[in-house]
Amino acid sequence: MNMNQSQLKQTTTAQRQLAARSAGHSRGGINRLVSPGDIGQLIKPFVFLDLFQLGANGSSMGMHPHSGIATVTVVLDGAIAYTETTGSEGVLPTGGVEWMSAGGGVWHDGGAVPGQPVTGFQLWLALPEEDENGPAQSQYLAPQQVQSHGPARVIIGKHGGASSLIRPRAPINYLHVTLADGEHWTYTPPAGHDVAWVAVASGALQTAGTVLRREVAVFEEGEGAIDFVAQGRTEFVLGSAPRHPYELVMGNYSVHTSAEALARGEKEIDRIGAQLRAAKLM
Repeated sequence: MNMNQSQLKQTTTAQRQLAARSAGHSRGGINRLVSPGDIGQLIKPFVFLDLFQLGANGSSMGMHPHSGIATVTVVLDGAIAYTETTGSEGVLPTGGVEWMSAGGGVWHDGGAVPGQPVTGFQLWLALPEEDENGPAQSQYLAPQQVQSHGPARVIIGKHGGASSLIRPRAPINYLHVTLADGEHWTYTPPAGHDVAWVAVASGALQTAGTVLRREVAVFEEGEGAIDFVAQGRTEFVLGSAPRHPYELVMGNYSVHTSAEALARGEKEIDRIGAQLRAAKLM
């Protein structure tokens, strides 16, 4: 739906304003938009976000560990080959979704399938205290398993009449949205979701009186609706949730709610790592 300037002004004057925005830090094919030590403090339980573009030479992130978090990968284009110490391995195609709850410790690897460059988002979610040292588990969704409501694919949570097969304990919405040039879309968070943010992969997104391109933006706290207008075909992800009530206690690859929980996670990571080295798998 195309909008004139008067309509556009009406959609942007009453909505929530931005509290922060960042273009992130790029290294190689990865643009790190959110880390636990910066914007992750503002939007926890969302504590880390990469927009990645890996080349067709089979670029890999390398075998590495996590604890205390869940990783969520959305493939925008191409395909990712993955393997993890939960026993899961395979290929995630365009439109596919990975959910891996690291719990008390897991190692995994992922990268472009040789001959196919891949683009996508990888998100980390801080796990609640009940799950942060629990068993690792994963779930992978084929594109056709991801429900949609309007232009929004529901990666986690519920939106409109659509819901995700991925059902974490904490109430979280994570959406993948594609808008046509000039299309207007409004997101109304569920009750209690006082944290909200958006990250743009391509195109340009008008919101809160500004235009976002390949960056992340955090909205001021509240539960009010958020309006968007696309400039060109625009693809982005959006998250909302109640604020994670814990401090973020961080290791190199881990985020926990306490130093004790982190120590338990790092001990389990070391144990699994020793097994991998003994089997010459890393």
